[in-house]
Amino acid sequence: MLRVDGLSAWYGEAQALRDVSLHVDEGEIVTLVGRNGAGKTTLLRCLMGLHAGASGTVRFLDEDVTALGPHKRARRGLGYVPDDRGIFATLSVEENLLLPPRTAGKGPEPWPLERVYETFPRLKDRRRFPGTKLSGGEQQMLALARVLRTGARLLLCDEPTEGLSPLIVAQIGDILREVKAAGVTVLLIEQNVHFAATVADRHHLLAEGRIVQSMDNDEVRARESELLQYLGI
Repeated sequence: MLRVDGLSAWYGEAQALRDVSLHVDEGEIVTLVGRNGAGKTTLLRCLMGLHAGASGTVRFLDEDVTALGPHKRARRGLGYVPDDRGIFATLSVEENLLLPPRTAGKGPEPWPLERVYETFPRLKDRRRFPGTKLSGGEQQMLALARVLRTGARLLLCDEPTEGLSPLIVAQIGDILREVKAAGVTVLLIEQNVHFAATVADRHHLLAEGRIVQSMDNDEVRARESELLQYLGI
C-alpha cells in the first residue's frame, strides 16, 4: 500500500532523515519507534506532504505521490493524526466530525456518525462540547474518529497514547484493532513498545534519522527491557 524509497529530509542545514526506505502492506499496523529527535514525526510529515525540505520517493497505492500536496494525498486516502491532534477548538465535537470530506477512490466506507458514537461513546456524551473542553484522551479519540469519517485507507498516527492514562491507552488499543479489522492500514509512531507489540505486526527502530533495525512482535517482547532502556523510558 505504501512504499518509501531513499527519503531524506532537512531543516535548513540540519538533516533529520537519512535515506529511509520502508513499506507498509495493506491491512498491517506498522510502528516507528525511536528516541525523541530520531526523525519519526518528520517522516510522517514527509509522507503527508507537509515537509518541503525532502528528497526521495513516496508511492501510495502504486501511484507516485511525491510531488502531490497534502490535500491531494488526503483525497487519495492518506489520513493524518498529528501529535497535537489538530482539533478545531472553536467547533463542537460533532462539528469536528461533520467537517471532513470523503476521500476519493475505493477503500473502507467512511464511518457514519452512528458508528463513531458506538465506538467512541465518550464522544457521543460530549458531542455538543467545544474542542477546548475535552480531555487529552477525548481529543485523541476525536482526532482518530475524524479521520475515520473520511474513509481513509492508511492512517498516519503520531504518538496516539502519549500522556494518556493506562485505561485510555487500552481503549486506544481496542480502537486500533477494530480499525484494522475494518480494513484500514496504520503506520504508527509509538514510544510505548509494550503497547506497540499488542497492536502492531512489525516495528522499525529509528536512530539519527535512519532505520537501524526492523523487528517482529516476538523480538520486541524478548527485548522490551533493552528497548525501554534505549528509548530512555
